[in-house]
Formats: sequence, C-alpha cells, structure tokens
Amino acid sequence: MHILIIGGTVFLGRHLVEAALARGHRVTLFNRGQHNPELFPEVEKLRGDRGSDLSALEERRFDAAIDTCGYVPRVVRSAAELLAPQVGHYTFISSISVYASFERAGIDEGAPVGTLADPSTEEVTGESYGPLKALCEQAAEAAMPGRVLNVRPGLIVGPHDPTDRFTYWPMRVARGGPFLAPEHPGVLTQVIDVRDLAGWTVQMVEGDHTGVYNATGPAAPLPFGGLLDACRAVSGSDATPVWASAAQLEAHEVQPWVELPLWVPEGPEHVGFAQIDVSRAIAAGLSFRPIADTCADTLAWAQSRPADYQWRAGLAPEKEAGILAALAQH
Repeated sequence: MHILIIGGTVFLGRHLVEAALARGHRVTLFNRGQHNPELFPEVEKLRGDRGSDLSALEERRFDAAIDTCGYVPRVVRSAAELLAPQVGHYTFISSISVYASFERAGIDEGAPVGTLADPSTEEVTGESYGPLKALCEQAAEAAMPGRVLNVRPGLIVGPHDPTDRFTYWPMRVARGGPFLAPEHPGVLTQVIDVRDLAGWTVQMVEGDHTGVYNATGPAAPLPFGGLLDACRAVSGSDATPVWASAAQLEAHEVQPWVELPLWVPEGPEHVGFAQIDVSRAIAAGLSFRPIADTCADTLAWAQSRPADYQWRAGLAPEKEAGILAALAQH
C-alpha cells in the first residue's frame, strides 16, 4: 500500500512510519518539516501547512491516509475534503477525551461525546480539546462517508514520548530512595505503548476497517502499585513509594496528571477515566506487550537524553523532598 501520513515525525507519527515500513508499505509524509526533518531519509516528504497550504497534496493519489495531528475541525475538514477523491481510506487519530462524562466504568464507543457552546472555536484548551476532537471525527466522516477509521487512544506512552507523563515514573523510580506516590497502590491507570498502537493501526488500515475504536490498555486493569513494581523490577532500584492521600497532595499543591503524571484523583466524576472499554479493539486484533517492557524501553530511551534535559511533567525533586519531609513528621 501507499500510505500518506499527515505528521509522521513526532512520537506516534514516527512509530506509524516505522510500523508501515516494516510491513513493506510505501510511505509519504506531509508536514511542515519543523520537527526531526532528518528522520526517514528513504521516505518521500511533502512540505506544507495543513492549516493554510495543502497544495503539495493536490492531484496525488494514495491508498490510505493517516492523520496524526488534527485538533481543529476546519483544518481536518480541509484535508479530508481535498483527499476524498484521492485516497481510499482515512484514519483519524482521536482521543478518549471525546467522551462527555467519565462517571461510570466501561465506557464504550457508543457513549455520548462532549459538545461546545461555540463549536466554531479553534482555541484548544483542557476543556475544549475533547469536544474539538469529536468534531474532527465528524468532519472526517462527513468528507468521506463510510471510509473513515476513528481511533480513540488513551494516554500513549513509550520511547520518544515528548510529554514526559509516563516517562517520569521509570526515571523517578530508577533514581531510588523514597518517592511520592498518589493515594494507594490500587489506584487504576490506563496507558498504551505507542508501538502497540502504531502496529495495530497500520493493520487496521491494511484491513480497510472503519468506524470508531477505543484504543488504550493494557487488557487487564493496571493498578498504580503494579506499574511502580514494574519500574522497580526493570531498573533494579531500591525505590520505596510513599503513598499520600488526595487531601495531603492537595494540601501541598501537587497538581494531578502534571506533577504526579497518570494520576487523576479518585472520585465519582472520574470513575471511568482509567476503565475505558477496549474490547472492540481487542476483538479487532489490538494486543499489548507487558508493561515491564514498556517501562524498560522508556527508561533506556530517557536515560540517553542530555543531562540538562528540561522535563515537561513530573514533580521537581526539591518539591518532592519537602513534601516527603512534611509527611514524615505526621
């Protein structure tokens, strides 16, 4: 197959390219050339801006297109409408953030999606991100009825993750000693290794699958304690978690998801956040490598980064030390 990948050089995009090439496909990239332009010298690269200049895609034909970086419906609509007569199949990478509510466990693809008071807004915020992704899905489907695969991942993790949200934990555990952990070992989280997601997505494209699929993991519930045990095992660390309640963390102004990544406080409004139903994707072939493998590979990659790397997520060591000292006094 000849696959067009919109994006293709940052995280999921680069892994999609690797998966497609490994399976013998011809790949063309369309992007601005601003990130990792040295990647994939063997691959055709078309330059443009999906928001303002799609001319490089005009009169080009592809068997399939994968859109890794659509956030605004107008922009997705423009690309999908242009490509509609030129590609047979269109994959849009969406998000489980589309759902209107996480107040119950087992949310499947039929659950209601979020809406916006002003659907014309193009400001991407924590509140608008999910509803905008839902509108992007609808824009793609409207442009190519019956030919669109909408993939809704959860938190994507693994080597080359630019967000540091998962990477923080293997690196922090490897550093050793007592470390701050959220609430209790049974708190659930959900992640998907970028390589599992990329490989499955390419297979879905090969099979001409359409419709909506939740795509997070692993297959069984993942408690925080199990994740941290895996981090300890692969690093050989003596690190010991110090579990702090949500109230204690709030008192010390610890930001969920940002300073303690992967953690969303337990509560009725978040019951389903880490219990998304992915049975449809599993039935369609989605599988998951052991979480220990993801921890080990993420750790090895992160340790190769420069010593002065500026972290984008995670608790600053000095703040963590202060909180641990305060907790030890009570």
